[in-house]
Amino acid sequence: MATTEKHLLQLFSRLAAADQATLLAFAEFLYGRGSSADVPAAQIPVAIAEPELIERPPQESIVGCLQRLAKSYPMLDKSVMLKATSELVATSIMKGGDTVAVIDELERIFQFQYEQLKAGTGE
Repeated sequence: MATTEKHLLQLFSRLAAADQATLLAFAEFLYGRGSSADVPAAQIPVAIAEPELIERPPQESIVGCLQRLAKSYPMLDKSVMLKATSELVATSIMKGGDTVAVIDELERIFQFQYEQLKAGTGE
């Protein structure tokens, strides 16, 4: 087992059950977004689909929000938003804070990236 895997396992084992579930859900989200290496470099969409916005449930978690937004905006390259979204999630997990405000910001990031895609800039 690699050193980073051991370190991650040690940290995971020290977390409370709820935090373990959050970390696992976030890891599944990162894994599920796929690798940017899987996307052909010259992929040009003929038509950009409209997002199928899923209603925000009450008491939504941040990870749940990421999953909802990924389903709502399947046309977006999540790797483009990875830095902004992962920093937001990491800060929220480490420092706590207003979950609703974080979810609002995540929704803005996805909407902005969609608008950029529609405008043809992609970033």
